[in-house]
Amino acid sequence: MKNQQTIILASNNQGKLKEFHHLFANSDLHIVSQQDYNVDDADETGLSFIENAIIKARHACEKTGLASIADDSGLSIDYLQGAPGIYSARYAGTHGNDKANNQKVLQALNKVPTAQRGARFICALAFMRHANDPTPIVCQASWEGTITEKESGENGFGYDPLFFLSEYNCCSAELTKEVKNSVSHRAKALQLLLSALQKDGLLNKLLNKNAL
Repeated sequence: MKNQQTIILASNNQGKLKEFHHLFANSDLHIVSQQDYNVDDADETGLSFIENAIIKARHACEKTGLASIADDSGLSIDYLQGAPGIYSARYAGTHGNDKANNQKVLQALNKVPTAQRGARFICALAFMRHANDPTPIVCQASWEGTITEKESGENGFGYDPLFFLSEYNCCSAELTKEVKNSVSHRAKALQLLLSALQKDGLLNKLLNKNAL
């Protein structure tokens, strides 16, 4: 059996957990939700995706004593001056209510022409070796698209049914898991993170628990 290092995903979002399992499938890092350790969600008091990612990663490290990866991501719409942004998960008032969030976006963009409906998904990833890690690894990436006038597709989660990709002529929620997990904002950020972990042999050090 190959050596694996358990890394906590600082999220209780099952959709994100599924994506991370798929994205890390070929690595020696074993991703486990903080929910498995009875860790509650951190208070996201930051004013940027990066700040919130670090807050969540540190919280998971403190509660579990293990290294942690935190993802803070959201949708930024040009016409709404970047909203819903860091408040994407609770845009309509209730955390994680995808249907309500999507409906609020559609109402806010009612009768707005396609040319002004540009948007992007943004993902910030923070990796912390331990709660007092003074040099967390932070990576950020984005995925460009536009907001449609109605929901389409059953795959994915969050704003995926509204996020139209011209290169695929469909919404993110209509992509297969394999395609989405190779081109999404989260996939891009993860590739940057894996590259950073591999630099100077850090990934190999992680596989030795005594090195953390």
